[in-house]
Amino acid sequence: MTTWRKSSRSDETGGACVELAGLPNAIALRDSKAPDAGHLTLTPDTFSELLARMKRGELDR
Repeated sequence: MTTWRKSSRSDETGGACVELAGLPNAIALRDSKAPDAGHLTLTPDTFSELLARMKRGELDR
């Protein structure tokens, strides 16, 4: 069974909710409002790079 946890950065009022799950060789991400819609699976290296780019503001609109 996969254990999902909500991101501490999720917006409780605006509905921008992201959940993460650690898999044996990957990190899974999904929308908590639509858990049955599927998920994105990233390798640990790719997930680390995504977080680093987010922290540097490279993905801001």
